[in-house]
Amino acid sequence: MKKLMIAMIAAASALAAVASARDNTPVRQFGKLSNGQMTRLFTLKSRGGLTLEVTDYGGRLVRCYAPDRHGNLADVTLGWNTAAEYEKNGFSMGTLIGRFGNRIADGKFTLDGKEYQLPLNEVKAKRHCNLHGGPDGWDTKVWKAKPFAVPGGAGLQLTYVSADGEMGFPGKVTCTVTYRVMPNNVWTIDYEAVTDKPTVLNLTHHSYWNLAGEASGNCLKQELMINSDEYTVTNEGLIPTGNAKVAGTGFDFRQFRAIGSKAAWMAAEKSIAQMDHWYDHNFFLRGKTGEMKLACVMRDPLSGRRLDVFTTEPCMQMYGAQNMDGTLDAKTAGVKYVQYAGVALETQHAPDSPNHPEFPTTVLRPGETFRSRTEYRFTAE
Repeated sequence: MKKLMIAMIAAASALAAVASARDNTPVRQFGKLSNGQMTRLFTLKSRGGLTLEVTDYGGRLVRCYAPDRHGNLADVTLGWNTAAEYEKNGFSMGTLIGRFGNRIADGKFTLDGKEYQLPLNEVKAKRHCNLHGGPDGWDTKVWKAKPFAVPGGAGLQLTYVSADGEMGFPGKVTCTVTYRVMPNNVWTIDYEAVTDKPTVLNLTHHSYWNLAGEASGNCLKQELMINSDEYTVTNEGLIPTGNAKVAGTGFDFRQFRAIGSKAAWMAAEKSIAQMDHWYDHNFFLRGKTGEMKLACVMRDPLSGRRLDVFTTEPCMQMYGAQNMDGTLDAKTAGVKYVQYAGVALETQHAPDSPNHPEFPTTVLRPGETFRSRTEYRFTAE
């Protein structure tokens, strides 16, 4: 009997090794959450060198190794080393966001004549809103994860079923998010969702980027270009009041410039004091909703690393990590994340869209399928 058990264990291990080799996706444990759930970490490698580590806990991007102009790899996304740290520290670090990314004013919206009240999870000063789907959003869930083969790369399919009424949102929503790491160092995210009742949906990804490396300090000298002529003006609660031209403001990234180059202007602008005089703003992108277009380009002059973001979404939120204060541990031992340690570039629909009929709609109805794609194209120059 003992010999039979040993043989069965050996056979199971061999099958697991074959499966891992087949889909090119090594898997290991990533730790236990406070509710007792275990999490896993998947490694997705590209023939071109790009390597991602992704956990089924919120679909988070934990590490992203990208080559510089000399082929040297560095981890260019902020994060932590265990699931427990993500659960404790917050900042939406590296996660999928749902059911609704960004803010909904007072947690309220009306759909087909019925008002819905969502939980408020940002309540401070004059901020009263539902943020990123609420306190128990999709970033808190362990998604069903299925690796699959990609020629010259690797893929991971993530699935989550959100119950009718979860966080106050109507409709049972089934969402599938597919990650692919391609041989040319492109990471694609495909979002797909259906519902059994009319609902609102705004999905995004919330990684923070620092192309010099995650523990290299702030990214203020790195350069950014955003393919946008208009940004969304907000009130003190960070809720949209309308759009304004970027020309002549600190939000003008139509040409490459250092992220920190307008610091003096931003500090002097009283209308954005509620954002700590820094970036937490939505940009309307040039091009049509549903069509692939350039959202932004970020580059690091020292390493030569460059990240081009393309999307079918109409907007992108730029958040400059101004609320990091040097107390959070980095993944690198003995290093803390300083203020402006990275920048989040969240492709999305506009904040508070359900309350702004002038914005592209976020309504999803039965019989429809929500589809969206964002691509992160890593190169070096």
